[in-house]
Amino acid sequence: MKRLLALACALLLVLAGCGSGHGQRNGIVVTTNILGDITRNIVGDAAPVTVLMKPNADPHSFAISAQEAARLESAALIVYNGLGLEEGVLRHVRAAEQADVPALSVGDQIDPISYTTEDAAGKPDPHFWTDPKRVRKAVEVISERVIEHVDGIDADAVRANTARYLGEIDKLDSWTGERFAAIPAQRRKLVTNHHVFGYLAQRFDFQLVGAVIPSGTTLASPSASDLAALAEAVRAAGVGAIFADSSQPDRLARVLAEQAGVHVKVIPLYSESLTAAGGGAATYLEMTRANTEAIVRGLADD
Repeated sequence: MKRLLALACALLLVLAGCGSGHGQRNGIVVTTNILGDITRNIVGDAAPVTVLMKPNADPHSFAISAQEAARLESAALIVYNGLGLEEGVLRHVRAAEQADVPALSVGDQIDPISYTTEDAAGKPDPHFWTDPKRVRKAVEVISERVIEHVDGIDADAVRANTARYLGEIDKLDSWTGERFAAIPAQRRKLVTNHHVFGYLAQRFDFQLVGAVIPSGTTLASPSASDLAALAEAVRAAGVGAIFADSSQPDRLARVLAEQAGVHVKVIPLYSESLTAAGGGAATYLEMTRANTEAIVRGLADD
């Protein structure tokens, strides 16, 4: 009888182990630091949130360790930008999805737009965070998926965090629109390091004159003819400032400014990554405020 009891207990343990794969998954893993900050505001202390992308990193090219890749496959939920942004990490996300880990491509949920430039025309633009209204939608979607997929989470706490953060996003959106109103319509023209601000342009009625790197990814490089063509566009549009990513050298933007043959300021923006604490853009809210002030400073009449 004792032997039969022992065998029965062993069998139960084996069966429990076979069915425990999903139960062992815990925590939320987020690819980019912008989405990481947003997700942490939603989740608060209700569940652990791991962010893979370090401050000041490039979302197109950052890589992860084998340990971090394994962490993806043990997560209760993966939150990633999608739309082709995380070029160095996407294969790991796909592997986790094939292992039945729930994954949310946030960019696919926020009415994405496509690039309109010749080199990238028709491809989806992943940089939706430059439009606070789309970030509002992203907050709602992330909150819903967290409650749906993270077992045992305090749903009421997540909903309360979500409501509070949505209020902050709404205030940010109103403030951003008010600040951009200081820029005359004829001066709302943007030249940037690469194509990052399509959503901002659509939302706040800016004209995208061009980009130093004629692509949606920083992994591309401009040719001499690209620079010459953009310099001519800058001269024709009378652009007074070029905006360069603060985490990357602005040498190319300065070369363009010289080739344009006019006085053009080169102003840094925090376009694709948050900074460390104290770096000027440690949160999404701080990054958006800093970029808004920089654009107003560069384009508004003196």
